[in-house]
Parts: sequence; C-alpha cells; structure tokens
Amino acid sequence: MAYPFNEPEGLELAHAYAKALEQPGLLRVRMAYGEPAWLATRYADARFVLGDRRFSRAEAVRHDEPRQSEAQQEAGILGMDPPEHTRLRTLVAKAFTMHQVEKLRPQVRELTHGLLDDLEAAGPPVDLVEHYALPLPVAVICRMLGVPEEDRPRFRVWSDAALSTSSLTADEAVRNREELRSYMAGLIQDHRENPRPDLMTGLIDARDTGDRLTERELVDLCVGLLVAGHETTASQIPNFVYALLEHPDQLALLRERPELVAGAVEELMRFVPLGSGAAFPRYATEDIEVGGTLVRAGEPVLVAVGAANRDALKFTAPGRLDITRTGVQHLGFGHGVHHCLGAPLARLELQEALLALLARFPGLHLAGDVVWKNQMLVRGPREMPVGW
Repeated sequence: MAYPFNEPEGLELAHAYAKALEQPGLLRVRMAYGEPAWLATRYADARFVLGDRRFSRAEAVRHDEPRQSEAQQEAGILGMDPPEHTRLRTLVAKAFTMHQVEKLRPQVRELTHGLLDDLEAAGPPVDLVEHYALPLPVAVICRMLGVPEEDRPRFRVWSDAALSTSSLTADEAVRNREELRSYMAGLIQDHRENPRPDLMTGLIDARDTGDRLTERELVDLCVGLLVAGHETTASQIPNFVYALLEHPDQLALLRERPELVAGAVEELMRFVPLGSGAAFPRYATEDIEVGGTLVRAGEPVLVAVGAANRDALKFTAPGRLDITRTGVQHLGFGHGVHHCLGAPLARLELQEALLALLARFPGLHLAGDVVWKNQMLVRGPREMPVGW
C-alpha cells in the first residue's frame, strides 16, 4: 500500500489505519522513497518493536531507508543504538529529569503570561502559532542552549527544512543541514571562549575535559536538541487547542477543573495523531515474529504511533477524547531506548501553555481559516487565527 495515509489538513486518523487495527499482523507499505517496509499499527506490536533491542536504528544507514523525502535524514542520536546512543544520551539526560525540568516551571509560566499580554495588546484576530505556540518552546530551548534571541528566526528556517518531507531536493537538504551545523559550531566556539551556566557549556565540558564525545557529535547533539526541543511542542500546542475547540464539553471541563491539566495533556498526546506518517524505521537484526507476521533479518518496520494510540485492544473507546481518562500509557513520546528525552519539558510546556491560555481567554475561538502544514513530518496548524 502507498504510505503515509494521513492527510496534512486536520487531525483525523486516516481510515486506512482504522481498517488495519481491525486485523492482526503488520501491513506491507511503500513510501515515496526507499525500500518497502512493514507497518506496525497495533499498540502491542508498536510497543514491542520500539522496545526490543533486536530492532536497530543504526542499521538504517546501511539500507535505502523508507522515507517521504528524496534526501536520507541524518538522524543523529535518533539513528544510534546502544552503547553509542547510551553514551550520548547520558550526557544530556540530567538536564531533562523531572526534578530539573520542574525548576523551569516559574520561567515557563512567566513566558506564557508575557506572550498572552502581547496577544491581548495586539487584539483579535491573532495567529496563535506565530505569537504563542512557536515562541514559547523556542524561548525555553534557546535559553537552555544559550542561543541569542536575535538568532532565533534564523534557526526557525533551518528547523523547518530539517523536518520537511518533500519540499527540498537532496542537495538543498544537505546544504541546509550544513548551514545549521556551521551556525552551531560557531555558537559552541563562542561558548568555549565565554562559558555560561547553560546546557551547551556543560556539553562542551564533557567534550573538552572528559573527551566523552567527538566535536561532530557535540555539534549534532546541540542541533538535535534545538530542533527536537521546540518543533513538536510548537505543533502540539495549537493541535491541543484545536482538539479542545472541537470537543467543547472537554474544553468546558478543563476550564472548570484546571487541576485536570496533567491528565488532559496525556490524553491529548494519545488522541492527537501528530505524525503525517511513521518515520525512523527499525531494522530487524534477526528473523522476528511481530503480531503473527514474520519479519526477516534486514527488513524495516515502521511504527504508526498515532494508530497504536487508538487501538481498542488497549484503550476503551479509543476514538473519544476524555480528559478524565487515567493511567494513559500512550506512545506519544515513544518507548524503549529512544523514549523522548525531553518528555518532562514538553509536558510542562504543554500544561502551562494550555492553563494560561484558557484562564486568560474564556471566550477563545477560531477567528478564521486554519492553514495546515504540509510536506512536514509533523502535522499541525501553520496559521491559526483566534479571537476571544
């Protein structure tokens, strides 16, 4: 089957996923570029593939990886297996523990209120993406890495290109990647000469004194943190607002009971299928049976997280948004060794962004047509005019 299934407009889960969830086993799919792959849609199969060490990310470089764009992505830490992956992840993990992240909550709260002050002053209609959803996570990750405020618009362009699926040729993608690397190398050099108390200086110390990563690994790690540290959250803030506006009963409940926000974020992570399609295939290193399908050694498996999060074998009434749902074991942040490092930070930003917005604007509503991203790995509004 031709893949991906999801349409870029809206947040619906494609009907092809619903059909796949009704049958056991994996689907055989082909993307625009690369070799055919197996597609895991059921929760148990998805979790198994993500968590089993016999499925390798590093093997992808030796194959014509299934993908949506002409250029093969250099996935950095996302393309590694243990022990290399563990070595790099350990260096940054301590900055993203729940304890460390919780210390940022007052800063994040202050940022949300400042952005909402500007929104209110501008008056409706105003684009929620450009003036709220995007600048919030950008400001947080840039502060952590020590990126100067005036440089933030530049890396926004690079980040867009890094997550593009088909709008760039292979040459353009490589040029964009090298520009971002070059910028980051310059920023690292500046941090070496003028150390400050931020995450980048800590990583430089690990490189220069502990020799625990190469210069190229240091650059790519900082690039990865910069892109991953804002893009998904910047997409999910308007996605979550859109989903709540589509479910006014749930929106009213969250306004009435703001203490539900932590559970609401988990349920929205489950409910909203963020990806335009599955990415980052795992390669079987030996013959492995998955959900009754035999995956041969050397074959890739794509994991459809959005579909797995709607599996009726795992979740009661999976197609219903219910912010009172408890113990939501969604796969929105992945699973296994590649479980999202920044999940605690993303959760905090999403909680604070929703709470502040709903408290400030009781009459929040769409005030024009939503323009959706296209040709991107993640789905969400590019422009979302709102009023109150």
